[in-house]
Amino acid sequence: MLQLSGQDASFVYLETPHTPMHIGSVGIYDPSTAPGGFVRFKDILSFIQSRLGGARSFRQRLVRVPFDLDHPYWIEDPEFDIEFHVRHIALPKPGDWRQLCIQVARLHARPMDLSKPLWEFTILEGLDNVEGLPPGCFALIAKVHHAAIDGMSGVEMSAALHDIDANMTPPTATDDWRPEHMPGVADLLTRSYFNSLLQPMRVVETIGRSLPGMAKLTASVTKGDVSLAGTKLAPKTRFNAKVSAHRVFDAAAFKLADIRAIKDAVPGATVNDVILAIVGGGLRGYLEAKGELPKDTLTAMAPISVRGEGEKAALGNLVSAMVVGLGTQIEDPLVRLRFVHGEAANSKAMTGAVGARTLTDYSQLIPSGLAGLAARLYTRVGAANAHAPVFNCVVTNVPGSRIPLYFGGAKMVAMYGTGPVFDGMGLINTIYSYTDTIAISFTSDRAMMPDPEAYAAALTAAFEALKAAAAAPKPVAPKPPKSPPPAPKKAKASKQKELTA
Repeated sequence: MLQLSGQDASFVYLETPHTPMHIGSVGIYDPSTAPGGFVRFKDILSFIQSRLGGARSFRQRLVRVPFDLDHPYWIEDPEFDIEFHVRHIALPKPGDWRQLCIQVARLHARPMDLSKPLWEFTILEGLDNVEGLPPGCFALIAKVHHAAIDGMSGVEMSAALHDIDANMTPPTATDDWRPEHMPGVADLLTRSYFNSLLQPMRVVETIGRSLPGMAKLTASVTKGDVSLAGTKLAPKTRFNAKVSAHRVFDAAAFKLADIRAIKDAVPGATVNDVILAIVGGGLRGYLEAKGELPKDTLTAMAPISVRGEGEKAALGNLVSAMVVGLGTQIEDPLVRLRFVHGEAANSKAMTGAVGARTLTDYSQLIPSGLAGLAARLYTRVGAANAHAPVFNCVVTNVPGSRIPLYFGGAKMVAMYGTGPVFDGMGLINTIYSYTDTIAISFTSDRAMMPDPEAYAAALTAAFEALKAAAAAPKPVAPKPPKSPPPAPKKAKASKQKELTA
């Protein structure tokens, strides 16, 4: 048995019928590269079965402590059944992009069964009319609960299912998995009692670790290395209220080379800065068209991985976060990028001063029962409608492979991401890079964004504006006018007399 951290458990407590807390991906594959030129569903089942040993999340399930007196535990599921987790459906003709987005949104809106291992795969066939994709493609729509993985550990889970060629080489490591017995109530309550005795020590330890960071932050502010001028609540938007049970999904993809060229137009800017500026421009265009653009900048929460080199395969979440202004109040795209770059640099410095890992440790100090009760009450009373948001949306970056990947012999041709929305935060932008492409895919509440194609178009327009501004020739400063030639000096009087004589 392995107990969830406070941060992982928070995603369990936040789960409601309207706010399922899973993340996911939409991988699209071309089966023509597989042996025989096609992939059958039973072959996919066998392939996934052979790769279950590559990630612990596949066969671990939650066991909750009675009354949530302590955080839940992971155990190896004694009732694991792969056919519960892998499903098979198909799109009706014509099988276009809009149909795919609707089906992804429907699947993503459904809560998962928390009594089973917290992942579901849906194989979706019939993608015969999607622009830019060969006919006959299929999609793997994955859902994994946020309590089990973050973006980085999700990459490890994805690595277990993909090869770098179409040969489907069997894994070399032996699968020595063994199921566990379900723990009894008395055992769980006993563990909860002893954990409660250790809690005061954890509080003292965490506070002790944070004091040097707070001192460092104070010194950084005093020296001017960190500014607190922008640390205020975000403006209210349509995305910052209580969410419904329905979702929308869409995406916009760009060439990574173009993003890097835009980055080079602003000294010191990063690829992440460019993506944030595109999101800022997309939100500006979308809200301005509805007459709802706030005068102050919208902000985004950007997760930061604190996963160490030896923790890549660890279960759960090892993330902190920073809040970045998106420059939605700025019309000029390059000026917006400079603003975002400065905001991101300041937020990174602030997080670095305190210590990102220390910030995640504070989640361990919240009593589990209180955390669960607070999350449920927040949803039931609609508290998200009554206060200003801390941030307006989420922008999370998931690094992908730079080389083509294969699933069951089928070549991956595109990859997108999905994420949870919850009361007070109804829009998440998931950035996924793959080979030479980077995609901004987004999940939102259907009541807040009834027209996802309009936001996707606004993101594309923001990218095109940035690309044009970065490629525009820089104005050359005019040369200062040349000074007029000096006037001839008058001859001396004595000299003039001599000439006259």
